[in-house]
Amino acid sequence: MTRARFQTFDDPSHRQGAARIRALRDALAQAGLDGFVVPRADEHQSEYVPPQAERLAWLTGFTGSAGTAVILAEKAALVVDGRYTLQAPAQVDTAVITPVPLAETSVAAWIGAHIKPGQVLAYDPWLHTPDSVARLERAVAKAGARLQAVDRNPVDAVWTDRPEPPAGAVVAHPPDLAGESTGDKLGRIRAALAEADDAALVISDPHNLAWAFNLRGGDVAHTPLALGYALVPRTGRTALYLTSPNLSPELREALAPLADLHPRAAFADGLAAQAANAARLRLDAATAAFALKQHVEAAGGVADLGPDPITAMKAVKNPAEIAGTRAAHFRDGVAVTRFLAWLDAQGETLTEIAAVEALEDFRAEGGLLRDVSFPTISGSGANGAIVHYRVSRETDRQIRPGELFLVDSGAQYADGTTDITRTVAIGTPSEAMRDHFTRVLRGHIGIARAVFPKGTTGAQIDAFARLPLWEAGLDFDHGTGHGVGSFLSVHEGPQRIAKTGTVALEPGMILSNEPGYYKPGAYGIRLENLVVVEPREVPGGERPMLGFETLTLAPFDRRLIRPDLLSPEEMAWIDAYHARVREALGPDLDPATRAWLEAATRPMVATV
Repeated sequence: MTRARFQTFDDPSHRQGAARIRALRDALAQAGLDGFVVPRADEHQSEYVPPQAERLAWLTGFTGSAGTAVILAEKAALVVDGRYTLQAPAQVDTAVITPVPLAETSVAAWIGAHIKPGQVLAYDPWLHTPDSVARLERAVAKAGARLQAVDRNPVDAVWTDRPEPPAGAVVAHPPDLAGESTGDKLGRIRAALAEADDAALVISDPHNLAWAFNLRGGDVAHTPLALGYALVPRTGRTALYLTSPNLSPELREALAPLADLHPRAAFADGLAAQAANAARLRLDAATAAFALKQHVEAAGGVADLGPDPITAMKAVKNPAEIAGTRAAHFRDGVAVTRFLAWLDAQGETLTEIAAVEALEDFRAEGGLLRDVSFPTISGSGANGAIVHYRVSRETDRQIRPGELFLVDSGAQYADGTTDITRTVAIGTPSEAMRDHFTRVLRGHIGIARAVFPKGTTGAQIDAFARLPLWEAGLDFDHGTGHGVGSFLSVHEGPQRIAKTGTVALEPGMILSNEPGYYKPGAYGIRLENLVVVEPREVPGGERPMLGFETLTLAPFDRRLIRPDLLSPEEMAWIDAYHARVREALGPDLDPATRAWLEAATRPMVATV
């Protein structure tokens, strides 16, 4: 096996927070400021940000995808959600910065409890949405303090070796994979603007930019994005402002009839011109920076904060995109199954990093891998209990007999994005492991088999995944499912299966199905397939119904399943799924892997 090409295992934290936070405090004091808010964000609120925007990681050492630090003169906190409550204390210098679980205290609540009357808390208006700024304003006002925007981020002033802006290649996404032309998409967007009575849409989300203009880029890791903005007027010429000047000739030719191309530096002037004469501009409430609202209002325009209509359009995949993702999942299933068979044959010398490298190699051998869709989570034993664990050379450990091994991974192919988690037994599992695994599997099956009326939201079916755990007094602290893009982000909204999933599920939406259980200090279990929402006929039914088609193809570890805990319907689902995996993948596997898969997918009925 070779070294991984798309991910590294260096830990950038090294607990350097003390010196860097001290330098930031000195800079704040010189500017007459008493504190600063450092979100894990860029100006587009992206999940993966370019190296120059990794301010939170540089300052604190925390490398998770979500979190906010608040640095005051005498105190500092890092607020993280349930995915990172174990990771954050392990990465930051807790003598200098205190990790705070979001479930216990919000950013605003921590600020309100610690800032003093008369103090000034600063923030970068390019890194916060209007809603987040409003929350900060309420918190500081209640404490008798003041919130102040800064023109230059003070972290940048002390980050002396900050990387340069990205300049990745920007290319056309082929029409046969996109399934809809840019012209038709712009027509739909303009119709939505007319319905909302907006003069123009400001596209601030690079995912929406990529979808609307059928382009893909290389400005951030693991997601094929080109950073930038677009102005789509209800009538008139569209303007596209990209950070990278590296556009392919094919893309320039495709866009020439539809949009004017400009450098990112020209965006402020273009936005001001669009906002003049009291024009009403739609800004995406989820991703638009507060600075955009400031610019629109300073030019005399009206900032209409609401959903970018592209987000909902992008979430519903067309037939070409669904066909592409099916092809990508077949290809990925072959690679993952080869990996699982290989893993089963390894001795006691295998490490977490070696497993990551092997899995990436199996995917690369298919010849069409563009990237991994996120850094692989490869957690054995206690590391598996860290929900978003990322193995580094410092934390790498051997995968030992008697443990569980959790591997959560995904791939980017030109025709689709994948995301799959499997938990496997290394050696003989304990009865507690088998009990917990089977409960997680039952929750997974509960989602996979769900049939629900049109208009149902993810929050309404989230409990299906949790009920088998609740029956044993257990639960998990993350959502059950997130949306997934089409050769775009592996985490895509607005749809999700979670307690906070308020968007109705529609045919064509792709989501993950990934319940879990995590025993701190011992092991983690997560079982994830991707599913697509589809119409479902119910004999005798009176209402339009929906269900899920499972896209992912790879076996579950039968050694961890307790048949006595399964209902006949659940057992039938497992057998049918395994039969489908066997029949679909078998012809494309080598004889040894095919034999392994035959054994791994034997009917459960035969074991009862």
